[in-house]
Parts: sequence; C-alpha cells; structure tokens
Amino acid sequence: MNPAPAFVLPDTIAALTPTAFEFSPAARGEAAAIAAAQPDVIFGRLLRDQESESTLLASRTIIDAFARSVPEPAEPIDAARIAGDVGAVREQLASTIAGLQDVEPEIREAVLRQRAPIGLLGGCWLSTLSQTATQPSTIVNRLFGHHFLQLGEGSPQRSLQHARRRALEQLGVCLPEIEAADLLRRAHAKPLTSLQASFYLALSHLPASFLPEVVGVHYAFHALGVDDLLTSTPALLPEPLLREALDEYVALTIDADDGAALRRRLRAAVELTLTLERQHVAMLDELATWRAEMSLDAKVAEIVRRHGPFAGRQHRNVRIGGELLAETLGDPQLDLAAFMLAFRESRQVRPLPDGDCRFMRAIRFGGPMFGVFDEREAATFKAWTQAVAAGELGEVRIAPDRVGDAPAREWSAAITAARPDDVVFAELEEPDDRVLLHRLIHVERFANTLPLARRRAVAGFDEAEILFEHGAAGRYTDASYFDYSAEALHARVDAIYWDKLVNPYEPLDEIPDREAVIFGQKRNALGNLIDGAWAQRIGKRGRYRRESDGMLFAIYADEMGRGDLRKNHITLIHQVLDSMSVQLPHIRDAAFIEQDELPDGTYGFAVHQLAMSLFPDSFYNEILGYNLAIEMYGLGELRLHEMQKLRRHGFDASYEEAHLSIDNVSAGHAKQSANIVVSYLDDVERGLGSAVVAQEWRRIWRGYASFAFFVERELVSRLASGAVPAGARTPRESADLVI
Repeated sequence: MNPAPAFVLPDTIAALTPTAFEFSPAARGEAAAIAAAQPDVIFGRLLRDQESESTLLASRTIIDAFARSVPEPAEPIDAARIAGDVGAVREQLASTIAGLQDVEPEIREAVLRQRAPIGLLGGCWLSTLSQTATQPSTIVNRLFGHHFLQLGEGSPQRSLQHARRRALEQLGVCLPEIEAADLLRRAHAKPLTSLQASFYLALSHLPASFLPEVVGVHYAFHALGVDDLLTSTPALLPEPLLREALDEYVALTIDADDGAALRRRLRAAVELTLTLERQHVAMLDELATWRAEMSLDAKVAEIVRRHGPFAGRQHRNVRIGGELLAETLGDPQLDLAAFMLAFRESRQVRPLPDGDCRFMRAIRFGGPMFGVFDEREAATFKAWTQAVAAGELGEVRIAPDRVGDAPAREWSAAITAARPDDVVFAELEEPDDRVLLHRLIHVERFANTLPLARRRAVAGFDEAEILFEHGAAGRYTDASYFDYSAEALHARVDAIYWDKLVNPYEPLDEIPDREAVIFGQKRNALGNLIDGAWAQRIGKRGRYRRESDGMLFAIYADEMGRGDLRKNHITLIHQVLDSMSVQLPHIRDAAFIEQDELPDGTYGFAVHQLAMSLFPDSFYNEILGYNLAIEMYGLGELRLHEMQKLRRHGFDASYEEAHLSIDNVSAGHAKQSANIVVSYLDDVERGLGSAVVAQEWRRIWRGYASFAFFVERELVSRLASGAVPAGARTPRESADLVI
C-alpha cells in the first residue's frame, strides 16, 4: 500500500471533498414520490424517517430546489458584510413583528401557531453535523458547542425546543410535540410553512456534505431571531456568539483550495435564509391582516371548514338548504359562501321564543354537539347567531384563504422539477471492510450502503447471542443473559467492575518493548478514531424527548469535548499516535482506505459500530446496551496497564487518562450508562407494561453482547471451535481492543 498524507491537528477543514451522491435505483421512485407529495406529507416524511435512502435522496432534491432559487454571488463577501446585511434585515423584520404584537389575542395566537413548526425546528441542521467524517474539526466543534446548548446540555426539558414550547404556551398556543402526526393540522400550517420547514429538515439529513450552507443558515436564522422576536424571549445564541462561528469559518476558507467557492456558497445560504424569513414573516403579516378583515360569516365558515370533514353520519337527517348536512360537509368542493347563506336561513339558527336557537342549545352541555367546539369557537358561533337574529349581517363575504400560497406553489414546482446533477444511481456490490468503512463514514454520499449496513448490524447482534449462554467466561465482560430489574442490572455492573476490571489489577512486572506498545496502540487505534460513533445520531429533532435520549446525548457530547477541541477524544487519540510517530490520514479521507499502519483484523469492530449508529430508531435498544458495554470496558486493569506501558516509553497517555476518569463507575459514563437503561425501561414499563419491558431488555442486552463479541476474542474462538469455555478466568489473557 502507498504512504498517505498524514492528518495534522488542528483540523481546519472547511468542506468535505465533493463527490457524487450515490443511491440505489430503487430509491429513485420513492424519493420522487416524496418530492411530489403534499407539503405536509414531505414534512412528515423528512421528520420521522432518518434511516432510508429515499429520505436522503429527497433531502438532496429539496436542497437543490431551494439553493437554485438564489443566484450564487459572483464574488465572495466577508463576514462583516454578511453580518451587516443580516442586521439590516433583522431591523426590517423586527418592525413588522412589532406590529404583530398589538393585534387581538386571537390573531396573535394564529400567527404564533403558524410559525411554530419552523420555530420548533430551529437549529435542526446541527443534529448530525458532528460525526466521524467531520470530527475533530475546529468549526464543527464550535458549532457542536451551540448544538449542546440548544439541546439543554443533555436535558430535553431545558432544550431550545422546549423553551420555545413553553413561551408559546404562556401566550396561549398549546401544540403537541414536533413529531406528533397532527402537529401541522393543529398549527393550521399553510403549505409555505411546511415547505420551508422541510428545507431545514433536508439540510439536517446532509449537513456534512453542505457545511458552508449549514454555517450560513445557522448564522442568518438565529441572528435574525424571528422566533425570539415573536415571543419576546432572549436569544439562546446571541449574535456575538454566532458571529464568532461565522468569522472562524470564513477564516478557514482563506487557505482552502476552493475557498472563494466556499464563501460564495456560504453567502448564497445566507441570502436564501434571508429570503425564507422575509417570506415567512410577510406571510404572517398577511395572515394577521386576513384574519383581522374576516367577517363573522367568514369566521364561522372557517370553523365549519375545519370541523366539517369529521361530521360523519352523526347528523343523520339534519338538512341545511334542503341538502343532508352529512353529504354537504363531506363535499371537498363545498361552496362555503352558499352554505353560510343557507345556514343563516335554517331552522337550526332561527330564533326561539326565549331568544336562543337550536344550534346553540346543541353545542352547550347536554346537547348532542357538546365538546365539538372549543370556547373561542363557541363564542364565535354565539356572536354570529345573535347577529343573524338581529339582522345585522349583509351579503356573505368570505375571502378565500390564499395566505402564502403563491410562493408555496413556486417552491413545490421547484422541488418537483429538481434534478441534482451530482446524483448517480448504482447497485452496491458488497465491498471489503476497508471500503465499507469509508462508505459508512460518508453515508450521506453513499446512501446505497444503508441496506448492507443494516444487514451487518443485525448479523452482529444475532451472532453475539451465543454469549447469552457463555458470556460469564469473558475476560473483561459478562454478556450472560439475566432477567431484567434495575437492581439486577446494577448488581451485574458492580460484579463486572470489581470481579473483572478492578480486583485483578496488579502493576505489570515487565513492560513490553517500544515496538510492541506501538503495535498495541495501532491495533486499538481504529476503534478510538471513531470514538462516540455509536451515539452520534442521538439527538435529532423529533426524537429527543426522553430522559434517556438526553443522557445518551450528554455522553456523546463528552466524547466530543462538549465543543472544546482540546478535550475532544478524537483529538486526544491523534495526539497519542503523533507521539509515536504513527502517521495516518484522517479516517474520512479516501487515502485511509489504503493506509497500512492499522491491521485489517480490527475493521469488523469499526464497521459494526458505524453500521448500528446509522439506525438510531431501529436499533435504539441495542445502542443503549452497546453504550453500557463500551463505557465499562476500559475501567480498571486494562487501561491502567496501557497507561503504564505508554508512560514507560514516553508516549502520550492523555487518551487513556481521560477515559479512566470520565468513564468511572461511581458517577461517570459507566454509571450513567446503566442509569440510561433503567430510565428507558422505566418509561417503557409505565407506558406499555412489564411484558414489553422483557422484550426491550433482550434487545438491549444483544447490544451489550455485540460489543463483548468483538473484545472477547479468545472466548469467541473457543466457542467457534466447539470447545465449552471454562468458567474460570485466565488472569493474563489480553484483549484485542482498548477503547
């Protein structure tokens, strides 16, 4: 193999090397169907499906459609000019938004409700920017620090999304979680809202491939602060903090080979975001005006339109204007103006001797329609029936709701017509593990690898179940199966910690020679270079709500140094390798495929970890179990011996030192990992019952066993040969991996 250029810290990458986006032919039709769907369907698919080729291809298509709407600037513009332009637009938008603060409460709530889907997604484009392909980058680490703040530093209840929900609730707007199937319906979301939200979701699926765009969108969206202005809340990311990231990224492009092109892409992304936010605020202003000008007839017609499809057969023989009400309300082409005129003249609204009417009696307590309408809707009906009785209503005037429809049609047409010129379709021939690892690292570009990745992950979990029976004989793990209870899990963790990791420790009497220690680090390096990868897709918008989600994300954040490049664990392992003069390209580089420093025998472990990480929904349980295993593995004897070897020969031991400290079983990652499992299964038991807990637990323990399967090589070899493993522990067996 040929020598490859070495990776040198700090990582000043400003964009990944551009390559084609590769999909299997089957994804073409599925993605086209998504792109051609109604805006709410597009939004729902991109929010809820983060594991399929078709979603990634649809995302690439949507990004292309939106990006092409803004001409790429002829010349790159510096950060100061960008900040000035964004500040000027913020002033314009702030003036419009100030006018929306003084409208009637009902109108203001409609405005806030309409904006909510976009506001609740704010920052989603950072969800998976931090990944094996981009770490440990200076700009990615800085943005990860922002992401960490937005996710409440590991507490979903303190996240930006929840803060915005609370602000909305205080202003009278109560909506379900962002991932709820009826969010858009309850937000009364217009197509323009759904389409703009879908662009941000599309960017969240491909952030490593569009780093300049992520930086531009991130700065412009948060610096404009539309959602903060609408709810009169302070910004979580103030402009000076955002400006630091913008300045840093622009500085990184100066020495890049394609720096001018990257700055133009950044500027175009800023311009696109300004366009989208101007467009949406203008729509909110138009919405407020439309609602303010609505007649009483129009307000009642809107309520009828909203509830009509659910009327069903309950109305039996009720007629309005001579037509059965159930048939009238079920007509998608219903003429609301004609209906309202007939409704005015119907017996249901005709005044009774006491001044009441049949319709109002029907919607009150005890009536057949009680509970159908909320208090505000009931009050609107009351005012309307009184106006009808008093003869105060003239000609029925119902202005159609076309708010935002013109730009929405343009975006929909652009998405349907988009054909990105960097997309290719090819069936994947199963590659060797070196090439497969590269494709998994760049799965955004090689989405047709996803089916193979899923098969490899499942095979790893299935294969590892052999340790359910024989795992107690493991040197550093005990994957033997046991029935779950919180007490049983903590007891197992304690037993592994003391019996397998701590009590056997004795300082080494003899230290291997320099070359042997270097070889040992090379054998371990591949696993260390993807540190944290198993959890790198935890925390995406729409699935970050459980306590266990926040706890697992916090562990990943620790692995990445919480945005501090110096504390990033991948930075630390590069320092260790550099102290040994082990020169490697970055694991993302194509040159890494051909490097000959690291032995082939460790690739299966890295492939398994990356493969499972791509399916955080499908393999959530297995990831929790794997996380427990890997966080416990390096405690005690194993890491203490490694530190002793490294120090003896004058090598950097910071990677080992950091893990021995942060993974501690008292309060560190090992303890936290057990608590994550308990928290998750507690949620399951309270929601679904103990029988489901048993099923979920078995999958969690499969994840634990799949890690043990790779590190207990001696045990697995004996099982493969048909030998029954001895129960006794062999004190000096050496593990293959030090993670």
